Amino acid sequence: MKIDRVVTGGPCWVELGTADPAAGQVFYGELFGWRAETDPRPEAGGYTMLLREDAPVAALTPLYAPGQSSAWAVSFAVTDADATATAVTEAGGRVVLGPLDVFDAGRFAVVADPAGAVFALWQPRAFGGAAVFNQPGSLGWVELLTRDVPRATRFYPEVLDWSVTAGEWYTQWGIDGADFGGMMRMDEHFPASVPAHWRPYFAVTSVDDTVREAGRLGAETLMAPMDLAGGRRIAVLRDPQGASFGVYPAGTEG
Repeated sequence: MKIDRVVTGGPCWVELGTADPAAGQVFYGELFGWRAETDPRPEAGGYTMLLREDAPVAALTPLYAPGQSSAWAVSFAVTDADATATAVTEAGGRVVLGPLDVFDAGRFAVVADPAGAVFALWQPRAFGGAAVFNQPGSLGWVELLTRDVPRATRFYPEVLDWSVTAGEWYTQWGIDGADFGGMMRMDEHFPASVPAHWRPYFAVTSVDDTVREAGRLGAETLMAPMDLAGGRRIAVLRDPQGASFGVYPAGTEG
């Protein structure tokens, strides 16, 4: 992405909710070199910070709701979580949880767009979000997969003030024209049971090497490495607990 720091409206954090937190720590630790630090407070519910060297880049949690599947969740920075949650409902989305305070770190809400894609709003206080973007082992792109591209194209600019660059096959999201993510239409290749969702992409030194290492660690390749216009090479993986994510080479931002 062309954004290298937390900005209002942009992606600021990603969290993995997983059925096996211990296995998740091992998998991502070996794949991306992340170090895990679990909050010892009982009220933190096993929340685990994932660090690239000493910089926070993501988090990992147990599954909190019955029937919840392992998945990555994307958070976007806002100045007022309550006001933005209200804007979500006024634009046709819904509030899933919150808004709630997280100790002194910030205030958050979990919301869904009109097609059901879930994402989070983060109003930073003591904790701003990821300290690194676009470097190997950190967040570099976020992508919405949806069956209703026209409605999403209206919803997100209204709620989060994004700029939109629409191509024939792909739409890119930006803040004042600085692209940080995109949108892909879910076609007949996606089973009807797969809902609209957000997917994070992590920057890596080598896509092909990362895919091979992920396979060795028990991941499934959903999309084999492929080249895109502009020299970018991407792949999509599913971790051993079922959470999907993408990878692309660092240094080929947006």
